[in-house]
Amino acid sequence: MAAGVVAAGVLSGPAASARPAPEPPMTTMSIKSPPGGSDVRVLIYHGSAAGGEESPVVNAGIEAIEDIGQTGAAAGRFKVTATDDASVFTDETKLGLYNAVVFLTGGGDILDPEQEAGLESYMEAGGGFLGIHDAARAEPYSDWFTGLVGARPAANSPTTVQRATVEVGDRVHPATKDLPLQWKRFDQWPNWTKNPSGDVHTVARVRESTYTPGTGANGADHPVSWCRDYDGGRSFYTGMGGTESSYDETEFRSHLRGALAWTTRISRADCKATINANYKAERLTQPNQPGQNDQIGEPHGLVTAPDGRVFYIGRGGADSSQPVVTDWNNPDVGKGKGEIHVYDPKTKKVTLAGTLNVFGNKGGGDELIKVEEGLLGIELDPRFEDNGWVYLHYTPHSRIDRDKQMAERYVSRFTYNSNTGKLDLNSEKVLLKWPVQIHSCCHAGGGLAWDSKGNLYIATGDNNSSGFSDGYSGNNPQPNYKGVSFADARRTAGNTNNLNGKILRIHPEQDGTYTLPEGNLFTGKETAEGGGKTRGEIYVMGVRNPARISIDKKTDTLYAGWVGPDAGSPSTTWGPAKYDTFAAITKPGNHGWPYCMGNKQPYRDRNLPDPSKPLGWYDCNAPKNESPNNDGLVNLPPVTSNTIWYSPQGGGPDYPRDANGIPSYKTAEQKFLLPWLKGGGQAAMDGPVYRYDANSASTAKWPAYWDGKWFVGDFYDADQPRHAVLLDPKTAGQGGIPVHAESLKKIIPIGNDGIKNLMDWKFGPDGTLYVLDYGRGFFTSDSKSALWQVTYKGGGPTPAADQLAREAQ
Repeated sequence: MAAGVVAAGVLSGPAASARPAPEPPMTTMSIKSPPGGSDVRVLIYHGSAAGGEESPVVNAGIEAIEDIGQTGAAAGRFKVTATDDASVFTDETKLGLYNAVVFLTGGGDILDPEQEAGLESYMEAGGGFLGIHDAARAEPYSDWFTGLVGARPAANSPTTVQRATVEVGDRVHPATKDLPLQWKRFDQWPNWTKNPSGDVHTVARVRESTYTPGTGANGADHPVSWCRDYDGGRSFYTGMGGTESSYDETEFRSHLRGALAWTTRISRADCKATINANYKAERLTQPNQPGQNDQIGEPHGLVTAPDGRVFYIGRGGADSSQPVVTDWNNPDVGKGKGEIHVYDPKTKKVTLAGTLNVFGNKGGGDELIKVEEGLLGIELDPRFEDNGWVYLHYTPHSRIDRDKQMAERYVSRFTYNSNTGKLDLNSEKVLLKWPVQIHSCCHAGGGLAWDSKGNLYIATGDNNSSGFSDGYSGNNPQPNYKGVSFADARRTAGNTNNLNGKILRIHPEQDGTYTLPEGNLFTGKETAEGGGKTRGEIYVMGVRNPARISIDKKTDTLYAGWVGPDAGSPSTTWGPAKYDTFAAITKPGNHGWPYCMGNKQPYRDRNLPDPSKPLGWYDCNAPKNESPNNDGLVNLPPVTSNTIWYSPQGGGPDYPRDANGIPSYKTAEQKFLLPWLKGGGQAAMDGPVYRYDANSASTAKWPAYWDGKWFVGDFYDADQPRHAVLLDPKTAGQGGIPVHAESLKKIIPIGNDGIKNLMDWKFGPDGTLYVLDYGRGFFTSDSKSALWQVTYKGGGPTPAADQLAREAQ
C-alpha cells in the first residue's frame, strides 16, 4: 500500500476532503491487516521535539498504561512497549505487532515524512491510535495528523492546573460508561482552534463555568475527549492527562482503559453516533396542490403507529388563498377543517383519513381576532393494532356559543379503518369536555400522551390573552366578556377547579368513559375555604401553553414544554422576563404559572380596583389564589421548580435574592445556569426521550448513544434550543437542571430550506425521527409545511465483530 498517495482530511476525514500528497517517502510499508498478533500489544511513543529532561507526566502515563494492561479481566489485558525512537514507524515488522499506538508526547515536529507515512499505513491497515493531552500539539504541519487527533489546541489555552467539571455525555462507550455524569477533577484544559464536535464523536465535555478558560474559551460546547473511525483505523483523543497526578486517579485510568479497549480491538464501540454527516434529513411530503390540503394541513402534532405509519394533524387554518370568517354574526365564524393525514413509509404516499369541522380558522390579527383553537392533539390507543382507536383533542365548531363567545373542548375517541384508510367520524365517543372562552386568543395547549399503565395525559393551555399585563404575569382581573375573564390566568391555570392551564390524567375505559387514577393532584372532593372546589382530573397545574408533552414509558416520567409570556426583559417591579419552560415531571404538582416561573422566581400580584398598580410578591412556597375570578381553592400547592427555562438574555436566568427570597431582577446581576441556549422569539416544543431497541432490524435507527436522552426544542431555530439533554436521575423531577446538553442543529437541519419551524417530533418504531415543520406563516398551511424524517446512516460499532482481537473473541 503506497502511503504516499493517501488522501486525508483536516477534520472531516479522508473520505470527505483531500489534501495535497506529502513528499514521497523513501520507502513504503504494507502492514498486514489488522495489526496485532495473537497477544494484544500497545506501543507508547513518547518522543518529543523539545530538548531537556523528559516530563514526569510522561513517566506517570507510561506507568499507568502498563498497570492498566496488567490488571483487570484476562480478556482486557495487554502488553506494553514504550519508546521515544520514531524509527519504529518505518519498521513494518515491529509496528505491525501492535494493536494500538499511544502518543504520550510533548508535541512538536517529531516524525519525518517517511515516519508519518508509516503511521498512515498502520492506520489504513486497521490500527488504533490514542492521543493524550499534548499529543494534539504533535506534527503541527500535518493535515493528516490534525485529522487523526481531531483538533489543535489554541495558542491562548490556559496552562494552570484548575478544578473543573467534565460532563460525560456518552453513557455507552467503554471509555466513559463507568464515569460519573458530572466528573470533577484537576487538570489543564486546552481550548481548541476549531470545535471538532460534529466531525468527531465527542464523548465528554468540560463545563467552562466551573473554571477559568481564558480568552480562547470555546463556550458551552467545549469537547475534551472524542473518538472517530479514521482512515481505516480507530482514533481516540483526550485533552485530559496534562498532570502527573491524573494518572493516579481511578476514574481517569478507567477512561484510558476503555479508550484502549476500543483502539486495541478488545471491545467494540460506536464512534459515529454524533458525526453530522452520518444523518440524513429528508422531506417526505410534497407541497399541497393549490387550494387543497391534500398532503398536510396547518401542522400541529404527530404520532406513529406500531406498523410505522405516521398520523399527523392540521389545526384548522387553511392556506392563504382561502377566506376566513371573523364576523361573530356569521354562523361560520372561525370555521375550519381539522385534518388527519396518514403517511405510509411502505408506499411513501399520503392519504387524508378524515376531517373535523373545528373552530380554529380566523386567520391572524390582534388578540381579539386570531385564535389557537382547533384540532390540537392526537394519540393512538395502546392497543391500536387490535381496536383502531384514535384519540383527538379538538374544539368542535358545532359547540360554539356566538353570543357569549364560548366553546367546548373535546377529547374524543374515533375508530380508524385500516382497510379503507379512513376515520369513522360517526364512531365518536366523547370522553371529556370542558368550557373555553374564545373571545380572546390564545393558549390552547394540545398534547396527548400515554403512560405504561394506560393513563392518558392531556395538555391544556391557560385559555388566556397574552395582552393586558405588559408581558409579565397573566393576572389582570379586569377585562372580561359577558362576565368571563380573558386576561386572568388565575381563573384557569391557577384555579384548582378549572381544566385549563393543566396537564390532566385520566384512564379511558372500553365503553368510551374514563375513570380517575389514584395519585392525581386532587381527588375532586376537596372543599375548603368557604366551599372551594377541585377537579380530580388535574395531574399538573400552573402551566401556560403546553403544546407538546411526552412520556418515557421506561420510567413513566412525564416531560412537558410550555410557552411563556412576552416581556423581553426582567422587571424589578413585576418580575421575570418571558421564560419558556421545560419540565421533567415525576409526581403531581403546581408548576407555578401565573405566580412563579423558572426556579421559583415570583411575580408581583395585581388586583382591583387598579390592576396597573403592583401589590406584594407571590409566595412560591405557599401561593394563594385571591383573584375575583377564582372559583377553586385559595390556598394552592407549593410551586415546583422547573428543569429548563430560558429568556431572550439566556438560558436558566437566576438572580441574587433578598432576605425574603425575592430575586433582584436586575439585568446586570443575571447569572445563566444553562449557557447553551437563549431565546428571543421563542416557543418551547417538548420532544421525546429516545429508547434504543437492540432487537430492531432497522438499519436507519438512531444509535444507542442517544438512549435515555431527552430532546428539547423550540419552534424557532436561531439561538433557541434544539438539543438532546441528560438529567441526573437523582434530581430529575425535583428541579434539577440538565447536566449535559448537545446541539442537534446540524443533524435536524435549521434554516429556510431545513426544519425552520419545529412543531412536533417523535421517534417511530423503526428508531427514526419524524419531525413536523410548521411552515413560514402563521394560522395557515404553506409550501414549507412538511413532514420530515431523520435517519442514521453511519453503520454499526467498530471494529467488525470478526476483527476483534483474539483474546477478546
